[in-house]
Amino acid sequence: MTNSKRPHGYTFYSAEPRHRASHNVRQYGKQYLAQENAIAISYNGLNHAVMLASPEALEDFAIGYSLSAGIVTDKRQVLDIEAQHRDDAVCLDVTLNQRTFQQFKHRRAHERRSLAGSSGCGLCGVEALDQVLAPQSASPERHQPLPPSEHLLQLRERLNRAQLHRNVSGALHGAIYVDTAGNTAVCREDVGRHNALDKLIGACSRTDLPLAQGFVAVSSRCGLELVQKATRCGIGTLVALASPSDIAVRWARTYKLNLIHVPARAAPRVYSSDEIASTDNPVTDRLCEASTV
Repeated sequence: MTNSKRPHGYTFYSAEPRHRASHNVRQYGKQYLAQENAIAISYNGLNHAVMLASPEALEDFAIGYSLSAGIVTDKRQVLDIEAQHRDDAVCLDVTLNQRTFQQFKHRRAHERRSLAGSSGCGLCGVEALDQVLAPQSASPERHQPLPPSEHLLQLRERLNRAQLHRNVSGALHGAIYVDTAGNTAVCREDVGRHNALDKLIGACSRTDLPLAQGFVAVSSRCGLELVQKATRCGIGTLVALASPSDIAVRWARTYKLNLIHVPARAAPRVYSSDEIASTDNPVTDRLCEASTV
């Protein structure tokens, strides 16, 4: 649901120099813009977090956020999601089963967490450093196999084609899931990069797509919070169009997440995989030699 009071497009003008004149000429136009709302998430009526996000695919967002934040470990622990729209805000009330809700309340009481997130940061409002860097409870024994190098060909173009809303309004991050056959199975968009990934996680979880197989690609840089979301939700391979941070790479290696950066004009760079320790491994060599344009 969108806000019906919003105009379909916003009028703007640009001032361009007029040759042989001392004043500028205003050029008027109309532009569709990305929507951004304050999204409040509560669990069984207990307020938990407020994020600035795009008001689309909100059930996917609620499921994905709940999984990536460790509130739930299985989508079946969520019994219902109710959305209430209020002008530029949306209230999402997520109903958990009683056991999960009791665990949530117990953890919340110990962490004293009060989240207030922006569209640019997935960690805003976390009060203690040990909440951000707390070790995760489980890790696979080894990395998943790397995706075939041909599946990374023209990845930027693939994301651009999949991001239908961005093609109209701009200013939207994208996250896609590419299956083992190399097909783009799901795309989700949002003004926040971590929100786009949450929505993708939720969409894949709701349709039982195997995140450990294939790969997830994001249009943004890859920071720690994206890697943490990926490892909590069982993503096998995370591909980013911008360089990862150093702590993101170290975290990915610790928790056996394949982490790949696809530069604009260079071959893919594998920062984390089972083969990364062996510089002459043929699997990594073939991937890193692939052309991406």
